[in-house]
Amino acid sequence: MTTPAPKPAPRSPLARAAGDWLDHLRVERGRSEHTLRAYRRDLDRYLRFLAGQGVGAPEEVREQHVTDFLAHLRAGDEEHQPLAATSAARAVVAVRGLHTFLAVEGEVSDDPAREVTPPTPPRRLPKALTVTDVERLLQAAAVGDTPAALRDRALLEVLYGCGARVSEAIALDVDDLELGRAGDGTGGVVRLFGKGRKERIVPMGRYARDALDTWLVRGRPELASRGAGTPAVFVNARGGRLSRQSAWTAIKAAAQRADLRGEISPHTLRHSFATHLLDGGADVRVVQELLGHASVATTQIYTHVSTQHLREVYAQAHPRARSARA
Repeated sequence: MTTPAPKPAPRSPLARAAGDWLDHLRVERGRSEHTLRAYRRDLDRYLRFLAGQGVGAPEEVREQHVTDFLAHLRAGDEEHQPLAATSAARAVVAVRGLHTFLAVEGEVSDDPAREVTPPTPPRRLPKALTVTDVERLLQAAAVGDTPAALRDRALLEVLYGCGARVSEAIALDVDDLELGRAGDGTGGVVRLFGKGRKERIVPMGRYARDALDTWLVRGRPELASRGAGTPAVFVNARGGRLSRQSAWTAIKAAAQRADLRGEISPHTLRHSFATHLLDGGADVRVVQELLGHASVATTQIYTHVSTQHLREVYAQAHPRARSARA
């Protein structure tokens, strides 16, 4: 006689509420799977912390519980290292989002997390490469004439030429591209889907257009033929959509070949895109639109990156610059 499989332990009311909120974010708010996974990890830790306090239902949570959880994140424990301000702030944002959702839905009469303020992360200026270093990186991505080499060069050209997030680049479908005509000396446009599936149209330069055209004609067909068929622009060796990890690996490999020191990531190219535009005289509002920032305040952090550039312009242009520096 077969022994029936044990029934799974029932989830606590708080765990069910957390699942409902994550479903709400996925279905109604269009949050990315990457964001949802991060929130799920933070909430799992929060629920374990509350369980240790004997709390398992939403109406049992008090402001002190949320405050103690934040202190717990910053202090660490036997299983977890202390979290930096940035990571702790993200966890508190997840917790506050959950309790706000429960209050709005009428599941609880009060929001215990409303007055708990996330820690303020240290303000760090984005890392940007020089134009020369970007050119070295792009050249290093084009080693060889294999489909993978053609793909990696096109990927890096899009990340830098369009200021795309890595998630936006790997989500591109062929129908999102309008490359124009090769040889006409111009570029094309690309349709990107940012956070919350917000759509924006971004122009691309001739270099990005030519790299994409070469990849689509000479590289992609061979790799795509190994899969079941995908509309993805960037595909892997099995013919499926390229992953975030593979995109990171391609950039790290190119950086190593170019002998570039420090941490080089997909976001480094996005930072460089913004910085070089502002250095070239682009209006911050235009850069905001190109980057897909909801607020210009997010874009304005890049204006601090170019302090040296401003000093150089001032020294060359102002008649009393020498006296000011003396």
